[in-house]
Amino acid sequence: MALGPRLDLRQSQSLVMTPQLQQAIKLLAASNLEIEAFIGEALEANPLLEAGEMRVEDREPSAENTDIHDATPGEGEQALDIDTSALDRDRDTGDGDWGAAGATGSQIDGLPALEERSTADLTLADHLEEQVGPAATSDRQAFIARAIIGQLDDAGYLVGELRALAADLSVSMAEAEGALAVVQSLDPTGVGARNLSECLALQAREADRYDPCMARLIDNLELVARGDFARLKRMCDVDDEDFADMLAELRSYDPKPGLAFGSSAAAAVVPDILVTQAKGEGWDIALNEATLPRLIVNRDYYVELRNGSPGKEAQSWLREKLADANWLIKALDQRQKTILKTAAEIVKKQRGFFLRGVSELKPLTLREVAEAIDMHESTVSRVTSNKYLHCDRGCFELKYFFTSGVSSSDGEGASAEAVKARIKALIDAEGDKVLSDQKLVDMLKGEGFDLARRTVAKYREAIGIGSSAQRRRQKKLRGL
Repeated sequence: MALGPRLDLRQSQSLVMTPQLQQAIKLLAASNLEIEAFIGEALEANPLLEAGEMRVEDREPSAENTDIHDATPGEGEQALDIDTSALDRDRDTGDGDWGAAGATGSQIDGLPALEERSTADLTLADHLEEQVGPAATSDRQAFIARAIIGQLDDAGYLVGELRALAADLSVSMAEAEGALAVVQSLDPTGVGARNLSECLALQAREADRYDPCMARLIDNLELVARGDFARLKRMCDVDDEDFADMLAELRSYDPKPGLAFGSSAAAAVVPDILVTQAKGEGWDIALNEATLPRLIVNRDYYVELRNGSPGKEAQSWLREKLADANWLIKALDQRQKTILKTAAEIVKKQRGFFLRGVSELKPLTLREVAEAIDMHESTVSRVTSNKYLHCDRGCFELKYFFTSGVSSSDGEGASAEAVKARIKALIDAEGDKVLSDQKLVDMLKGEGFDLARRTVAKYREAIGIGSSAQRRRQKKLRGL
């Protein structure tokens, strides 16, 4: 067989990400407020685009509706009839009747609205200063403690030397140490520490696990990081079972307890999707048009520019701007349809939540919604990113409705969010008798939820509730 240069023709297929396709993907993942900013830039760059005003005739229902019916609704439930008007109006993004957009959310089944669930609206300093008064033994000690709180970083660690702070305040080191002890006794446990070892030691003492063995383990964190467990077991003088238990306990502590709190007030959330209960049966779903300007092509201005620009370059530039304007309007229209289609499926899957609250929230994955609406899972992921849904129960991120499941006695499983809500309800009703995590496990098992103690502790921490020891101390402080 002869070897030599040859010329071959081959056909192949490949997916090319054009700039317009990349832009469409970005638009799909953007929130309404980001779209509003993008449209503002487009209006400045393209003279053929203009923001249209809301017209009364545009409020008539369009021909593109999605009706979803449940053939066998449960007792006391309504069959779903979801109106998802696509807002397709002759070369513009249209307008939809979104009803009571200004309705305020409420707390249902112990679940706070989105803006109330965030702990970012309470700074660490504010949280600690609320506790200083009852914890300090004198006004002078409270003053020094507040000065120390002002020197904590976002993670809760003391920045700088305590001696320098004592000198600045003209107080003795004994007084400074006493005030620091007050700060370190506050919630969350571990704040006021000067290093990681001290932070973990404070939490071990709070959990009543700070014995000599645990103290040696915490004093040798560099060996823990290196994984030198054989040497650590010899130093702590414990067997494999005890060492594994100590290590698990150590890893359950929070190395940065202050990060549970924000440094500034949380920004207001503007919903992208509005869900209201229809007059008859079902739900009305629409985009929040208050944050999404209506976009149209100024045809009269296009004709005027075309007739007044005889040059080839001018005509080419004008055709390019017209094509860009038409593409943007179509892309925004397709984005609306995709968002509404996804939201409608979420409402259908989670109808129990919208009717009765978080206790009826079901496990749901992106794949389930993607298969139901015949779209790719990555598309659903982009649609649900940075988007918020407003309903009678409050304002929720779309990702909130996609939750993992835990086993339950009915065989259907329960949403992790539903379990968290139940844990919160049990703790809120505990009164003076503080419930331990194991007691919560037993109570939840009696209600049909099969969870391990660590899972209950993880869910409790996720909703910002302290351990039984922390709650007991808080109750004592409030009782002083």
